[in-house]
Amino acid sequence: MMSSPENRKSEPAFPLAVCAEMVFLDLPFEERVRRIDDLGFAVEIWFPQGKDIKALAATGATFSSMAGYLHGNIVEREDARTFLKTAEQTLEAAAELGCPRLVVHPAELVEGKAAKPMFQVNGEMWLTALRTLEKLAQLGEQAGVTYCLENLNTIVDHPGVPIARAKDTLALVEAVGSPHVRMMLDLYHAQIGEGNLISLIERADGAIGEVQVADVPGRCEPGTGEIYYPAVARALKRIGYKGTVGLEAYASGDDTEALARFREAFTLGQDD
Repeated sequence: MMSSPENRKSEPAFPLAVCAEMVFLDLPFEERVRRIDDLGFAVEIWFPQGKDIKALAATGATFSSMAGYLHGNIVEREDARTFLKTAEQTLEAAAELGCPRLVVHPAELVEGKAAKPMFQVNGEMWLTALRTLEKLAQLGEQAGVTYCLENLNTIVDHPGVPIARAKDTLALVEAVGSPHVRMMLDLYHAQIGEGNLISLIERADGAIGEVQVADVPGRCEPGTGEIYYPAVARALKRIGYKGTVGLEAYASGDDTEALARFREAFTLGQDD
């Protein structure tokens, strides 16, 4: 007797997380974390400053990722020193939350834009970025965490950020060659900046530390835009990815329904 389609789908194919900065916005932050946890998801947060880290840890939620620096950038020597110093400062919060992955960007962001906009990158800046990430890898090894360099789009959300494209992020991560520096593969940003997501997933493969998703346009949950996320889920499964997929998106309507759509997009049938 053949199973019904409903019986062929059960649990998501990957551990799923939800960014508490973007859903349940009518609730205090701690309550957002509890709500996400109650619905069966791990939690992502952005920067730890201004948050009661002990209270968040006391919720008992599983934290998947958080920002791993406060200021600076990776492409200018003096700012890279600031970047590394503030990276050390986030480790206490990460340890309190039991957070294994710390997200970093090529440049400091202020309301989404680069604090110091840069629209051209020279060879010295590339080398500085590489050396900075090599030092970050050492810090990650000492602390037992993985830093994830996130690709960003400069067209809509993050103008002026250097070395932001997914192919640039991947090149740097592979050049560092450490398990403590990986790629935060953000498919929302990649779709806007580059497209060709399936090929990108196949190319990135073992360099991926975590995946983040949202649909385009609008930055809402899967199923609200042009990206067919079930195909993305199949591609991730095909390359043997077993890590976390995080929803870094706003809800198009009801928050709980949006999270259910996210879970459904990454729940594959037995034949997938």
